[in-house]
Amino acid sequence: MEIFLVLVALLLMLLGILGSFLPVLPGPLTSWAGLLVLHFTEGVQLSQTFLIVTLLVAIFIYVLDYIIPALGTKRFGGSRAGMIGTTLGLIIGILSPIPFGIIIGPFVGALIGEMIHRNDMEKALKAAFGSFLGFIASTFLKFIVAIIFLGFFIVKLSEHNASWF
Repeated sequence: MEIFLVLVALLLMLLGILGSFLPVLPGPLTSWAGLLVLHFTEGVQLSQTFLIVTLLVAIFIYVLDYIIPALGTKRFGGSRAGMIGTTLGLIIGILSPIPFGIIIGPFVGALIGEMIHRNDMEKALKAAFGSFLGFIASTFLKFIVAIIFLGFFIVKLSEHNASWF
């Protein structure tokens, strides 16, 4: 049972890292769920304070994930259409076989969204750039937190002091 829990926790940690890039999965929250599963294994000591603080960090990052792209878009004169375009562009970029689709998709999506909202290429490019910067900043932040949580996972797993079977 211990090995099963560790494998589930590891899977959640890896999904959390993947969720840093995919808008469908809440990256840091998924990684935190991996820490929680690890907590239920024998021989791994995670304090309630540790779990609460890491949960609060994960929730904070989850909320920021919605605020940062919006701030980037607004800062550069963008609209809600640009933010929606960024998300759709990300999904299409991930699913498409083009190189760097995960980077190109959000920018092109934001540009198309802004062009639909207002037919001004200069303003649309500026807003698309802001939306893209917000997306990149948010993704980077989620990725860093997910990697830190993975580091906690590895450290706590290395301190395991019970029988595996």
